[in-house]
Amino acid sequence: MPYSPLLVKPMREELTSVGFVELLTAADVDRAMKDVATGVTLVAINSVTGCAAGMARPGVRRALSGDAKRPDRLLTVFDEQDIEATAQMRSYFADIPPSHPSFALFKDGELVHFVPRHRIEGRDAESVAADLEAAFNEHGQ
Repeated sequence: MPYSPLLVKPMREELTSVGFVELLTAADVDRAMKDVATGVTLVAINSVTGCAAGMARPGVRRALSGDAKRPDRLLTVFDEQDIEATAQMRSYFADIPPSHPSFALFKDGELVHFVPRHRIEGRDAESVAADLEAAFNEHGQ
């Protein structure tokens, strides 16, 4: 069951304030994913979990503010909040088990890097940022 919109609003804003486009419906996801055919796109699966708050969101914000190549597009869905949108986004990488929080990096429409929860949980934000920056630099334009 989704949490109160008031509770998750600041969690959403941590990503939208740095340029992520929030996808709230399955139709939003499909429209946004049409543009993934070219360039580099980072998708964040947001969550209310402690590792999202302490590692994932701070880590991605740090990675995007660093010297790494920045993805062309930043998209996000909120797991356990926008259920249909999250399910639709996961259909674009259906071979990967559901994981939240997580990050998916697409280059020219192909999934090229995925960071599941077990690569976030128990680490610090700097380590998550370093992993994302390395992926941005490897796959960036």
